[in-house]
Amino acid sequence: MSWKREVDEMARKRALAKELGGADGVARQHNQGRQTVRERVEGLIDTGSFHEMGAGAGASDYDDDGNLENFSPANFVVGFGEIGGRRCVVGGEDFTLRGGSPNEAGLRKSVYAEEMACRYRVPLIRLHEGGGGSVAGAGGKTVGSPVHLPHRFKSVARALASVPVATAAMGPVAGLPASRLVASHFSVMTKDTAQVLIAGPAVVKRALGEDMTKEELGSAKVHTRNGVVDNVAKDEADALAQIRRFLSYMPQNVWELPARADASDMDDDPERRDEELLSLVPRDRRKIYDPRALINHIFDRGSFFEMTRYYGSGQITGFARLNGWAVGVLANDNRHYAGAMTADGSLKYRRFVEKCEMFHIPVVSLVDEPGFMIGSESEKAGTIRFGTAAVLAAADCIIPWASVVVRKSFGVAQGAHYGADAHVLTWPSAEMGPLPVEGGVAVAFGREIAAAPDPDARRRELEEMMAQRQSAFPRAESFSVHEMIDPRDTRPELCRWIEWVQPLLADQLGPRGFPYRAG
Repeated sequence: MSWKREVDEMARKRALAKELGGADGVARQHNQGRQTVRERVEGLIDTGSFHEMGAGAGASDYDDDGNLENFSPANFVVGFGEIGGRRCVVGGEDFTLRGGSPNEAGLRKSVYAEEMACRYRVPLIRLHEGGGGSVAGAGGKTVGSPVHLPHRFKSVARALASVPVATAAMGPVAGLPASRLVASHFSVMTKDTAQVLIAGPAVVKRALGEDMTKEELGSAKVHTRNGVVDNVAKDEADALAQIRRFLSYMPQNVWELPARADASDMDDDPERRDEELLSLVPRDRRKIYDPRALINHIFDRGSFFEMTRYYGSGQITGFARLNGWAVGVLANDNRHYAGAMTADGSLKYRRFVEKCEMFHIPVVSLVDEPGFMIGSESEKAGTIRFGTAAVLAAADCIIPWASVVVRKSFGVAQGAHYGADAHVLTWPSAEMGPLPVEGGVAVAFGREIAAAPDPDARRRELEEMMAQRQSAFPRAESFSVHEMIDPRDTRPELCRWIEWVQPLLADQLGPRGFPYRAG
């Protein structure tokens, strides 16, 4: 007697699981402009590479003769896949079943996603759409979790400390999935179809009396400006492409180094000298320039991947390549508060530096820092606390660090732009000192200016004199920086530096812990 009956039942369960919430549920999903979780997984990973875990997990009903009558699959799909030939774990909620609110098997599979990534030391990708627990699901024979189980979020924390974690909000995401969404190294949400919520409109209205839509509570416009998510995507395909691109800069885990780009993708000359760099920074310090144009002139063409653009906008963070090697990029956007470091900018900056430190990615900082943002709003925001934490993050780094002083380097905040053993290059346009000229002159010479026959003329005269003292030329002559360079030589100099530091990285492999940083 064979086991064919049982084998056929297994096959039927797996076939039913592939149908998700049924034809009607799938049709509703498509009619709302969203893909199913299985379609998203297939759109993310290399074709044919998905190996599902728990494909037959779910709840079964049998008749009196033991024949399968009905099967409700787990509403979380998880398994191994490959992206560019590199193994990863990918999973996500099935919104066509219970709106993604986890059933028993779905919850177990979702919790296991982090365990898989940690055990096999591969990146974790979560494609979120769904809510957390439901009061309608309560009232069984047993409630809660056994007291002996580990903390549910322990594996989430372990994953963040050991492997790259990328997440996407592809539709409404609330409760537990929302918390897991932000527990990541990179997060993205679709512009028109995703909302991220602690609780939905009905709960908010009942508890607080606020009558708001899901979009008003948690749209991409809200969460890209408060730092909850890093990036916004125009659609689901764009969100998946951004995840693939983010992971291309990452190692598989903290015990490995990021891979160099394939030789076929390295079509940019490391000795390239762009003439535009010679005049990019205006001689008039009151005039602005485009910092992203600066970035694109220096790093491998098309390689810059910006993160968290609309949060802490005075600071620019992202990944790029130098002659194929992955680097973290920091820069100031002088078009927002002159590039000053705000409380939000400080938090964004520190998180990015620690990300680079964790995954052994060298940092290049293009410095144009006037200092911490000043004024009453800045004081209310606690800028000094968050800013000091950013400075301490840089000071505590062991990854290789190169700093190119493009224009301003002032105040305590400038300390955030130099790693513990930074290779420092300056442009002729660089100004360095304890305070920007304008503020420093106002403090040090206030009485003299007020007493002058022509206060404005005396102020301009003193500012010009102090500006000469803050020039980078004396520092270069004193070997207080490694070199003053022609701006056009920035890319060749950095491409040489990135080759110099490669032998240092192998000694930094493994987990990196971070001490208390004051903010």
